[in-house]
Parts: sequence; C-alpha cells; structure tokens
Amino acid sequence: MTTTSPADVRPDPPHAPEPDDGSLAGFGYRQELHRSLGRYASFAAGFSFISVLTTVFQFFAFGYAFGGPVFFWAWPVVLAGQLLVAACFAELAARYPISGAIYQWSSRLSTPAFGWFAGWIMVIGQIVVVAAAALALQMVLPAIWSGFQLIGTDPAPTSPDGAANAALLGVVLLALTTLVNVVDNRVMSMINRVGVTAEIIGAVLIVVLLLTHSERTPTITFHTEGAAQNGLFAALLVGSFTAAYVMIGFDSAGEMSEETHHPRRTAPRTILTALGAAGLLGGLIVLGGLLAAPSLTDGRLAVDGLSYVLTSSLGDGVGKVLLADVVVAIAVATLAIQTAACRMLFSMARDGQLPFSARLARVHPRTGMPNAPALVVGVLAAALLLLNFASPDAFLAIGTTCIVMLYLAYAMVTGPLLVRRLRGGFPGTAPSGTDESGAPLFSLGRWGIPVNALALLYGLLMTVNLAWPRAAVYDPAGGHWYFQWFTLLFLGATVAAGAGYRAYRRRTADGAVPETVPA
Repeated sequence: MTTTSPADVRPDPPHAPEPDDGSLAGFGYRQELHRSLGRYASFAAGFSFISVLTTVFQFFAFGYAFGGPVFFWAWPVVLAGQLLVAACFAELAARYPISGAIYQWSSRLSTPAFGWFAGWIMVIGQIVVVAAAALALQMVLPAIWSGFQLIGTDPAPTSPDGAANAALLGVVLLALTTLVNVVDNRVMSMINRVGVTAEIIGAVLIVVLLLTHSERTPTITFHTEGAAQNGLFAALLVGSFTAAYVMIGFDSAGEMSEETHHPRRTAPRTILTALGAAGLLGGLIVLGGLLAAPSLTDGRLAVDGLSYVLTSSLGDGVGKVLLADVVVAIAVATLAIQTAACRMLFSMARDGQLPFSARLARVHPRTGMPNAPALVVGVLAAALLLLNFASPDAFLAIGTTCIVMLYLAYAMVTGPLLVRRLRGGFPGTAPSGTDESGAPLFSLGRWGIPVNALALLYGLLMTVNLAWPRAAVYDPAGGHWYFQWFTLLFLGATVAAGAGYRAYRRRTADGAVPETVPA
C-alpha cells in the first residue's frame, strides 16, 4: 500500500499525455480502485449527490414556512454562487484527478495541516449529509402508504412520531446502501446510472405536470405573505437554506476521478453539468410547486411540502407514482453520498492521516471497493439518526449542520486557490498542459481571479448565514438550547477532535504529520 502524502508530491506535476489519463504515478500513488466509470457515470455521481428530488422534497416546506412564496428568489442567487465554486473546482479536477478531492486540492494549494482539516471537516460533513439524506424518506413514504408509518400516527417529520419513524426508515436504507458500497463499483455505478435516469425523467414529469396544473401565475413569487413577520431580507436568508442544501455535492465527480476514464477531460464537465442540470430542474420544481399548490394559506404547504402538492393537485394515482420515483432518488442519493464519503476516508487513510489508516485504505482486489470506509460511514450516519428519537428538532439540526460543514470545506479550497492565483502560482491564467487527447485543460483564464474571489466571498457569507444560531429556526419550541447552537457546537467538536488527534500523532515516533509542501 502506497502511503505517500500530498506533502511528498510537487503541487503541479507535469501533465504529459497518459494512457487513459489514469496514471496516478505522478502523484505518488498506484492504481487500486477499478477504473470503470464513463462520462454518464461521472455525471451521475455528482447529480445523485445533489439529488434534486431528494433535497427539494425534504426542505421545500421549511423554505416556504419561513419565506413564503418569495423564498423562490433565493434559488437563483444560490445557484449563481455555487456555479462560481464549481468553476474553480472544475479547474482543480482537471489538474488533480485524485480521490478525496477536497483534501487533496486543499493540501496541494496550501499546507498539509490546512488540507488535513479541510478533508476532516469535509468527511465528517459528508457523514452528516448521509444521515440527512436518509431522513428524507419520511417526507415521502408515509404519503404513498400509511403503512410506512411504523411508529405512531403523525407522519410530520417535526412531530415526535414522525421524527422517530424517519430514524427507523433511515437506518434500514443505510443498511442497504452500505451493502451496495461493499459489493462492486460496477454494481454501484449501475444503480447510480439507473437511479439518476429515473430521477431526471421523474423531475421533468413533475415540472411539466405542476406547470400544467397551475392555480396562479408566476407573479406569486413576488408576494411576501409569510415573510413579512420576519422581514423580507431575513426571510430570504432563511429561505436560502433550501437551495443551499440542494446544491452541494457536485464535487463528487472529482471524488470519483480514480475510477473514471479520462478524468482530466470528464470530471470538469460533469461537475458543471451536474450542478447546472440540478439547479435548473430544482428551480422549476420549486416554482411549479408554488403555482400548483391548492392553497398557499391553509398551512399544509409549510408542513407537508411538495408531497401535499403532488397528491392534491395530480390525484393520488399519478401523485403516488411520482412520489415512488422520489423514493428511488432518495435511495440513490444516500448511496452516492456514502460513496463520496468512503472515497474521502480512503484517500486520507492512504496517506496515513487517519486512525486505523491501514485498514481504511485497504481495497478489495476483486471488487475494487474500500470496504472498511463504507462500514464506518454507515454506522456513524446511523448513530446520528438516533438523535431524531430525542427530539424532532434534530431533523433540521442535522440538515443545516451538514450544509455548513461542506460550505466551510469548500471555502478551505477556494481560499488557498485565490492566494495561489494572486501569487501567480496556480496555472489557471494560461493553458498549463493538456489532457490525454492533447486538448488544453479546463481553465478560467483571465476570469480566474474575479470568479475565485466571488466564489470565496459567497461561500463565507453563506457559511455564516447557515450557522447563525437563530432560535426561531433551530429551537422554535424553546427549551433545547443545544439544538439552537448545534451547528456551532458540532463544528467546534469536529475541529477539536481533529486537533487532538493531530497532537497525539505528533507525539508518536512514527506518526509525525508533515507541515510544509515543497515548492
């Protein structure tokens, strides 16, 4: 097993044409993961992590409850900001096609210590996202058949019955996705491709049917009912949580680079197309839901969300068929997010940067899958779901915490990247090598600095907005101060645990963590 860390590799290795552009030798690694993913599978990795049906159905009710119809306009703002981030990531994916993208990119752009914390925050955030995605089943399954409400009678995820049932359904789903993640990457890729195809078809059908069953005109999105009580700007800030939660994970195409054919050419394109497609479809679904809802004032849209719109406007038959498609999307999303977290754990463990690294970095020679990371992610995500038994407020706490963790990890890449650009050390202002076909690598050219600066500013502002401990958002019932501060407490605990582990490693004779990257 190769244990070369990013600190032992020059930041910008020469990009001579390589067979299938798949050689990892220039980065100090050997090929162990099976390289079997094509362009559509790479797109599916990013799109299924975003999983527009999963996330829009999960957080639509929350966005509407705080913002009213006008919360729709937070969507294009978040999409524009995330496209700036994705453009920066596309440049990096072309130059560093390595698993553990956030960790690898940050380490090579800054220092190994900074990059380690970026990877640590990212992988913990991904584990929380896995748990949050699994909880989304509660928004859909009981609406299809009441028999899926196995605990109590109230299916609302904000009720004690609904929260407990969400945890139970989520644990069952995690058991299945963990199994798939240890079977074979071709099986995982096939499920991803089929699931993403079904999700795209379902999303398009939902958009068409909602728009053709409109009860009002698009001008409703300028109405501020439901937002006035908090102030329009404050309502939009909280309403942006929905879009922020949806449009994360597009970097997964970079996470799967070591398993992708021609990753220097493929990953940059699929990062951008996955986000663009999800952003467009998600925005249209939100708009369609607002236009087709039977009522904007009866309170159901702020509790039951889009499931209520589909079954009420389209009828039980068509509505439940489409909801079944959403269930497929949720399952595939949970699988894809767990896979991305596994690749991050594998990448950091391969460099000897985690506890039990030798075991976590082991790849099964037949399946090409790192089995131990799949089990670790599955068990930890299931443990997080147990919070739902304690209080229904855990649903929102888990969801917003994972967004903050990923946004912060993204900023820990775009920040060092901007510094490198300003110092003239990042080859993004001119062609800096070619892919295996001889074409120049993806580059922002002279737009690199302004795009990068705006991406970093947007990411930092959104991180603060998402993490701000608003009592009305995180502890609406009162009496649970730990949920109001959950995101900041969880982030602080994550950083403290990481710092403690690194301090322990520095005290061991053979575990010193390198602190500098050679020029």
